Amino acid sequence: MTTLTASSSLSINDEVFRQLRDFIYEKTGIYVPDNKKYFLENRLSRILKEKNFRSYEDYLYFLRYSANKHDIAKLFDAITTNETFFFREPQQFEVFSNNLVPQIIKENSQMGRKDIKIWSAACSTGEEPYTIAMILLEKPELVSFRKEIYASDISESVLMSARKGMYGSYSIRNVPPQYMAKYFKDSGGVYVLSETVKSMVKFMNINLIEEKEVKQLKGIDVVFCRNVLIYFDEKAKKKAVSLIYDVLRPKGYLFVGTSESLHNITRAFRPVVINKVVVYQKV
Repeated sequence: MTTLTASSSLSINDEVFRQLRDFIYEKTGIYVPDNKKYFLENRLSRILKEKNFRSYEDYLYFLRYSANKHDIAKLFDAITTNETFFFREPQQFEVFSNNLVPQIIKENSQMGRKDIKIWSAACSTGEEPYTIAMILLEKPELVSFRKEIYASDISESVLMSARKGMYGSYSIRNVPPQYMAKYFKDSGGVYVLSETVKSMVKFMNINLIEEKEVKQLKGIDVVFCRNVLIYFDEKAKKKAVSLIYDVLRPKGYLFVGTSESLHNITRAFRPVVINKVVVYQKV
């Protein structure tokens, strides 16, 4: 979970705030509303201090004209919120495990495909894709299937953390006991994930509104894109959902967060209700 940094003595004037907000939106699709100016001040103050910028205006100039990929990545790291844990929104995982996986096995087998491909978009520190990996490992009917799990985020620092597979008590608090015993080792209060699970997940740096980056993936059976579209405005949501649509196989599935909806975003997916859980299916 990302915590806010202490506020700097510097403040952003309205014009620089708008320009910074537009720069972030253009690069990421994340929209920072007018009432969140303090949020940008808090999140970016550490970078200003570290780089010895005298003002947010200087930092904006640097981003526009001198910043390299690493500097832009630091900006993404600062503004993204990474609250996540294993087996978050468990009813969705139950539907995935009990309903979608058997359906995918049946359909892919009929088509001569012996694989299952899952994409965890905006995966943060890895709890979601590793949860998916453990669920698939518990399916004996998938033994002969190739299991491909892709996990992506815009923030390189959270991807580095995810690859380590080491978690605190907050992250593992919802993990069922049988999974804890089988897939984790307690190393003095740090819970280390087994290599079996870690080896199943391929982590990638993908910006959800960058077509070239998203199109690295194709033929995906299920996409988990949960609790991320809430940070996008309508235009960016439509672009991200359209790119996700393109990488899904025919009749593929998309999970968004339980408090999210694609109702006003697209008609390219139809909502399917399974055990009171809404999952979107590619039309």
